[in-house]
Amino acid sequence: MAQAIWNGAVVAESDRYEVVEGNYYFPPDAIKTEYFKPSNTHTTCSWKGQASYYTLSVAGEENKDAAWYYPEPKEKAANIKGYVAFWRGVKVES
Repeated sequence: MAQAIWNGAVVAESDRYEVVEGNYYFPPDAIKTEYFKPSNTHTTCSWKGQASYYTLSVAGEENKDAAWYYPEPKEKAANIKGYVAFWRGVKVES
């Protein structure tokens, strides 16, 4: 079981995940949506495609763009379509 934790809250947990470039990607049904707010931020990876972001909101604090996902990844990253990964102080334990 892997968990993503920020500001004392488990924001995602699952025994199904993908590890890509050292990042744990959680399936969409593993995230606790009450902590996620859509962001207008987008970045592009040369082999995965365009990433979209979420801002985490826990206990009145926000962590801007702390989670990302690929809604329509390129073919080589099809295994992480819609899966969510974390950074910016979000701790992932497995």
